[in-house]
Amino acid sequence: MATTSKKKSGGSGLSALVTPSSDLAAIVGSNAMPRSEITKKVWDYIKANGLQDQTNKRMINADDKLRKIFNGKNQVSMFEMTALVSKHLKA
Repeated sequence: MATTSKKKSGGSGLSALVTPSSDLAAIVGSNAMPRSEITKKVWDYIKANGLQDQTNKRMINADDKLRKIFNGKNQVSMFEMTALVSKHLKA
């Protein structure tokens, strides 16, 4: 008995809906969405504001909004950024 409609609650893993913290919501919005969509929106924000380091593209420079997500750091690697963003998500 397979159904073709998806449940609104999302799935598991990357497709599970998560809610951003108020600090992260300032960047991605406050609606619940999959982790993959949050990551995409964070990258859109970084690119729109020119926050990717020009000499080392793996590093992200923080502005005031991102500094709240990055535990006060002025620069983090893209890999560290993923872990820091995850701390601002609620299942």
